[in-house]
Amino acid sequence: MQKNAPPTLTVIRQDQTIVCAGGAWLVHALAGEGTMPRIMSALQGLPTDGPAAWDLSQISALDHIGAQLLWNAWGKARPPQLKISAPHENFFKLFEQTGELALPSPSRRQQSALSLIKEKLDGFSEHTLGFLALIGQLILDLGSFAGNPRRGPWKEISANVFHIGYQALGITALVGFLIGVVLSYLSSQQLHTFGGDVYLVNILGMSIIRELGPLLAAILVAGRSGSAITAQLGVMRVTEELDAMLVMGLPHGFRLVMPKVIALAISMPLLVIWTDAMALIGGMIAAKLELGLEPSYFIQKLPDAVPLANYWIGIGKGVAFGSLIALVACHFGLRIKANTESLGEGTTTSVVASITIVIVADAVFSIVFNNVGY
Repeated sequence: MQKNAPPTLTVIRQDQTIVCAGGAWLVHALAGEGTMPRIMSALQGLPTDGPAAWDLSQISALDHIGAQLLWNAWGKARPPQLKISAPHENFFKLFEQTGELALPSPSRRQQSALSLIKEKLDGFSEHTLGFLALIGQLILDLGSFAGNPRRGPWKEISANVFHIGYQALGITALVGFLIGVVLSYLSSQQLHTFGGDVYLVNILGMSIIRELGPLLAAILVAGRSGSAITAQLGVMRVTEELDAMLVMGLPHGFRLVMPKVIALAISMPLLVIWTDAMALIGGMIAAKLELGLEPSYFIQKLPDAVPLANYWIGIGKGVAFGSLIALVACHFGLRIKANTESLGEGTTTSVVASITIVIVADAVFSIVFNNVGY
C-alpha cells in the first residue's frame, strides 16, 4: 500500500465484526476534504453488541494524531483482539503508560468562605510566630556578637552597608528632590492665595523631616534592597547553599540575618538625612521660583519652624524602619522553597509586606509621639 494513500476504515461483518484500517493515518491526510467525516461516520456505525477485532496491519503511516483518534474510538483501552505492526505499537504503549489525566484540585473559589478565612488566619499566625522567632534569634545573636565582637561578621556588615546604603544614594536623592519640588509648588499656590507665603518653611520642614523623608526612604529601600535580600536568600535556598551552611556549622541568623539588620539600622538613618536634605533643596528651589523666597531666608527660618525633636523622631524612624525591612526580607527569604516559582512569589510578598509594615510602624510613631515636637 502506498505510504501517502488516504486513510480508510472498513467494517467487515461476519461471525465477529472486524474493523480494518489502512492508508496513512497522518494529520495532514486526516485533514483532507471529506476524510474526517467519513472516518467518524464509520466509527459511529460500529456495532455495540460485542467487542470488535481490529486489524491495523494495513496502515502505511501513523502519527500521534491518528493513533489518538483510534485510541479514543477504543474507549481509551486496547481491544482484546488487535493486529498491529511493530513500528506502530509504541504509540499505544505510550497511551497505556500515560493513563487517565487527573482532574485538578478544586479551585479556591469552590471553597467555602469559612475555610478561606481559616486558611488566611492560619497563614497569618504561622508568619507571625515565625517572625517573632526570628526576632528572638536576632536578640540572641546580638548578645553573642556583643560578647565576642572580634568573631563578628564585620565583612558582611560592611558589604551590606555599601550595597544597601551607598548604592541607594542616587535614587533616594532623585525621588526626595522631586517630592520636595512638588510639595513646595502645590503648597505655595495655596499659601499665596491667603497671603501666608512665609509659612511654606513650616509646612515643608515638618512634613519632610518628620514624615515624608523617613517614609520615602523606607519605601524605596524596601522595594530596592528588601527585594534583593529576599531574592539573595531564595537563590541560596534553590542552590542549597543554606543547607550547606548548616552542615558546616554556620548559623543562618548570625551570618545572614544579623549583618543585614545591623547594616540597615545603620544605613537607614543616614539615608533619611540624605533624603530630607535633597527634598528641602528641591523645596527651596521651587519656593524661589514660585514665591521668590530666598534660600538664605529658608535656611534661617528652618530651625525655628522645626523643633529639634522632630529631627530625632525622623532618625528614630529610620532605625526602626530599616530593622523591620531587613527582618521581613530575611523572614520571607528563608521561607522560600527550592523552586523558581516560590522565589518569585516570596520576593513579591516580601516587598508588599515590608511596605505595609513600614506604614503601620509610621502610624504607631505618629500616635506615640503625638504631643512631641510641636
